[in-house]
Amino acid sequence: MDIKKTVDLSWDEFDELRDPRPDANGFDAVVERAISRRGFLGGALAFGSGAAVFGTGVLGSASSARAQASAFGFEPIGIATDYDIHVPAGYRWKPLVRWGDALFSEAEGAYSPETGVSVEMSDKVFGENTDGMETFTHDGHTLLAINSEYVNPKINLPAASEGVPQSADEVTLLKNMQGVTVLEIAEGDDGYAVVIDSPYNRRITHETQMTMDGPAAGADLVKTNADPEGMSPKGTMNNCGSGKTLWGTYLTCEENFNGYFGATGDYEETAGITRYGIGGEGRYAYEKFDSRYDLSAEPNEPNRHGWVTEIDPTDPQSTPVKHTALGRFKHENAEMVQAADGRIVVYMGDDERGEFMYKFVSNGTWAEGQPTDGLLSDGTLYVAKFNDDMSGEWLALTPETTGMPLEEILVFSRLAGSKVGATTMDRPEWIAANPLRAEAYCALTNNKNRGVKPNAGGDETPVGGPNPRETNNFGQIVRWRPEGEDHGAETFTWDLYVMAGNPAVYDNSYAGSENVTEGNMFNSPDGMAFSSDGMLWIQTDGDDSNEGEFAGQGNNQMLVGNPETGEIARFLTAPNGAEVTGLTWSPDGTVAFVGIQHPGGSWPDGAGKPRSSVIAVWREDGAIFG
Repeated sequence: MDIKKTVDLSWDEFDELRDPRPDANGFDAVVERAISRRGFLGGALAFGSGAAVFGTGVLGSASSARAQASAFGFEPIGIATDYDIHVPAGYRWKPLVRWGDALFSEAEGAYSPETGVSVEMSDKVFGENTDGMETFTHDGHTLLAINSEYVNPKINLPAASEGVPQSADEVTLLKNMQGVTVLEIAEGDDGYAVVIDSPYNRRITHETQMTMDGPAAGADLVKTNADPEGMSPKGTMNNCGSGKTLWGTYLTCEENFNGYFGATGDYEETAGITRYGIGGEGRYAYEKFDSRYDLSAEPNEPNRHGWVTEIDPTDPQSTPVKHTALGRFKHENAEMVQAADGRIVVYMGDDERGEFMYKFVSNGTWAEGQPTDGLLSDGTLYVAKFNDDMSGEWLALTPETTGMPLEEILVFSRLAGSKVGATTMDRPEWIAANPLRAEAYCALTNNKNRGVKPNAGGDETPVGGPNPRETNNFGQIVRWRPEGEDHGAETFTWDLYVMAGNPAVYDNSYAGSENVTEGNMFNSPDGMAFSSDGMLWIQTDGDDSNEGEFAGQGNNQMLVGNPETGEIARFLTAPNGAEVTGLTWSPDGTVAFVGIQHPGGSWPDGAGKPRSSVIAVWREDGAIFG
């Protein structure tokens, strides 16, 4: 594998490179077999109660984007294909923090448009490729915890390196640009800005000391030469989505950790190694300069990553905790809610084609002010099974149901999910729970392999249930309601909130559901969050070529959906090349903070390197956002 080539791949393409099974059929055959759009909508999307029934014609017009203005309080915007941000009339935006911006006085001026940031300053500035984030308040201070998912070596490294680290220092530079940033912000005459030298400002990188808890902590599978006790891993990596605990701490989610490991010698290709796409050469050549990432030296090191990690943003001296009870896979985010009896529930998706959706339910209960010890280390991990009759169940992953020891279930959760017959999903990404009723939504971003070939474990990926289209390049959002309106229940009913598509190109199921029109169409829903008024905000990370089957969809975007009516309106468009990811609000709800990852051109500076950033968006009249 040529590292110079792999750094140019998306993470999905990187996985495909390590999982090269031949395609069974082509897209033309899929289209010929596709059911009609109207016929499909008469089935899965007609499920629901009250106003949450689609196919009503509410959004049946191509001009419906304008018609939705009164429903959402803003005039929906059209697509864009340029290198800028666009928001509705009456709203403004500005960068809040960009890759390379200083967190401390010593790093002010450290960023150069030509050379980026030096290794000496790389852990004292805001990280690269922002992703999930959450807002916290503490003793009158407003704090943001923000993920930095990965790096762009051709942008971040010196030009002479050609995008491949040439030394241990260059590897350190890349390590320091990733992980998590905790920073304080304060509102001034020009809106919110970073508080330089705040005692809360902190960088958490691939080298930060962590600890582990839960049943897999201390197990043989997580022991290494450097940590023979298996309790003290270093670093959190590929931090994608996020979550917030009910007690006010941050949950950062480790996703494509497999790409950081390689081998300089022989290593054993176990079922766990293969299922998680680990082996060969790493994406960033870490293994050539740091034996911790070399499978031939430390075969268990990958098992110490792929967890949900808890960080206390209010205590800069605290040690982050990797919670093994929540399972190990490519975590997108972690959505915490509470069961009717007070137990803690965490919903999670495994973002890879054909993988599963999970939830963790604690054994202990919690109420405001009570201790939190053990709540994320003692409980049961479940995996979802969706039935075609629009019912579903959560299957417990236990030694009895899987035939696996508990520590193996948690370290190799994918293998356990396969053993109990979980439903293979179209890349389950962010999960968001409605604050106004007991229901949750998961963005199934896309899956070109649906109905074409099995997942990495050999599980078939049949068309049906919440994954209704072969060669699914558009994605959909599935919604479920737990039995008895209790998130602790083991059964649920489900429907599809929206099926993304392109009605300007297709007149079958690839046109999308009837709440998708030429005025609001999109592809690849990814990030999601509910605002306090119960509106669902949807962020996309898809094809922004504006060509072929994606013609007329423009750049990636952020939309808002009404869960009751199904209406969806476009609110923001990103610069070409960028993903929109991560959303949180100011404490008073008047400002939204939105992540813009891997932009193209020279955004946002207008010259020099493109810089992933968090932007602030607000209403000009100062009213509550939305």
